[in-house]
Amino acid sequence: MTNTINTQEATKAGEIVRVTGPLVRANGMSSAKLYELVKVSSEKLLGEIIELNGDIASIQVYEDTTGVGPGDPVFRTGKTMSVALAPGLLESIYDGVQRPLKAIEEASGSVYIKRGIDAEALDKNKKWDFKAVAKVGDKVTGGDILGTVAETKLIVHKVMVPPHVSGVITNIKSGNFNITETIAEIKTESGEIEVVAMLQYWPIREPRPKNKKIFPSEPLLTGGRSIDTLFPIAKGGAGCIPGPFGAGKTVTQQSISKYCNAEVIVYIGCGERGNEMTEVLSEFPHLIDPNSGEPLMKRTILIANTSNMPVAAREASVYTGITIAEYYRDMGYNVALMADSTSRWAEAMREISGRLEEMPGEEGYPAYLSSRTAQFYERAGVVETLGSEGRQGSLTVIGAVSPPGGDLSEPVSQSTLRVTKTFWSLDAGLAYKKHFPSINWLGSYSLYVDNLLDFWRENVAPDFANIRKQAMELLEKESKLLEIVRLVGMESLSNSDKLTLEVARMIREDFLMQNAFDPSDAYMPIKIQYNLLKSIVTFYNEGLPVVTTDEFEFSRFKQMSTYKEIGRLKEKREVSDYENFISRVKEEIKALTQTNA
Repeated sequence: MTNTINTQEATKAGEIVRVTGPLVRANGMSSAKLYELVKVSSEKLLGEIIELNGDIASIQVYEDTTGVGPGDPVFRTGKTMSVALAPGLLESIYDGVQRPLKAIEEASGSVYIKRGIDAEALDKNKKWDFKAVAKVGDKVTGGDILGTVAETKLIVHKVMVPPHVSGVITNIKSGNFNITETIAEIKTESGEIEVVAMLQYWPIREPRPKNKKIFPSEPLLTGGRSIDTLFPIAKGGAGCIPGPFGAGKTVTQQSISKYCNAEVIVYIGCGERGNEMTEVLSEFPHLIDPNSGEPLMKRTILIANTSNMPVAAREASVYTGITIAEYYRDMGYNVALMADSTSRWAEAMREISGRLEEMPGEEGYPAYLSSRTAQFYERAGVVETLGSEGRQGSLTVIGAVSPPGGDLSEPVSQSTLRVTKTFWSLDAGLAYKKHFPSINWLGSYSLYVDNLLDFWRENVAPDFANIRKQAMELLEKESKLLEIVRLVGMESLSNSDKLTLEVARMIREDFLMQNAFDPSDAYMPIKIQYNLLKSIVTFYNEGLPVVTTDEFEFSRFKQMSTYKEIGRLKEKREVSDYENFISRVKEEIKALTQTNA
């Protein structure tokens, strides 16, 4: 099953009776199936059946329907919308229905996509060096690894037995093969011979099967201090980045894609502005993976569906991306998927629903908005994959939401918040002040903190959770104190309150602020993050007993050399530098005590 259908395979089934933008209705479709792929008009435009009523089929067309009219033919394919899965996916740039943009450009003869173009998702002529790891006589089940292919320098592609196939291997061979050639034959329990090639297909709306889900207990480390330390997301978790225009949603997702410790990245540009996607498409091929020194594209798949592309293809792009991500998860890899943005996907659902004349829900969105959103995010998780080996893989899903005017009470934001456990709330006010990432520390949260306590304790520091908690408390106290300052001024505050404001300012400016475009600042290892935050919190813990003594002049606290150096401390990358700094802080504060005495 494939979304790249040879037009000769399609058979004429009906005629168009009505065209409403991307929605086409055709009669004579009584034998058609829901979600079956069809070709519309003599130009063979790609479409999918989304509603059946007697012999009338409603078809969402993934291409521009200008010029299509009643009486034009509709051709059935008998196949559902599926993605091609095989070596060659990595480093690819696809549109929403898995057509390679480069192949489309070559077929169109220009940078503008012509309608009705068929382009194979993968190169069926390229030879790959397949190395068998299974042997004749082995009993295998769905998910077992037959062999491997070095897809890129970073990723070994594991060719698996198709999920619903099991039996005994009667033939398997190593060598150079293209993705359609036979690499193995499996005799099933019914006695039939199942021929297996590297190329497999999977329906995009059906989650790939797994043995079971596993409790997430490791963080997806991104190098971002706001995320990794204050609002972490677990590998296999689901996160949401809502924010108004210009708050930095796309930059945040791109930064996570560049620096996170997932092995495979799937980036979906769903209905975003063309200039933003152009930046992604032109920048990613030249980025270097900081973990390996190799080009980042060697572990990345890009799916581009800009706002000027047909609206129906937005829905397909989201499902296409997550199905490809599940495929690499099933190999045992940690996969991170970025969807930018799910609001555009929801808007596409609203438009198609309106054209179907369905009963609208809140703000015109379809009544099934919440269930569709939940189905998408529920495909994230840490899983024990199919197969006798019991591999473990994870799929982390991070979706951007673009609420109109930044209103988080609107339906898409609320539907997303119900099913995601990490919420990074981007603040337009912080972005206006050039505080990036503009993650609001008072409005954001992570429900994965308890999951990650053991990891932090064993891999970072025993007191990591306490330092994090204290930093959060200081930021909360700061917000209350600033209200008092606005009313009665700074002089009305006690020295302890002044210390709280100073240390909270350090946390905001010297810890949370991070330049995503400066490689030296964009990524910081989690142990260095801990030491930086501990250095800042030390000012509070050591200084509080001193500044609260009688007649202490708070201005002396600001005269310490360590106080003046804290802004440059984040440039350090050795734990010993931070340990020495903390010792100096303690010595200088102790000296303040002696001077005061």
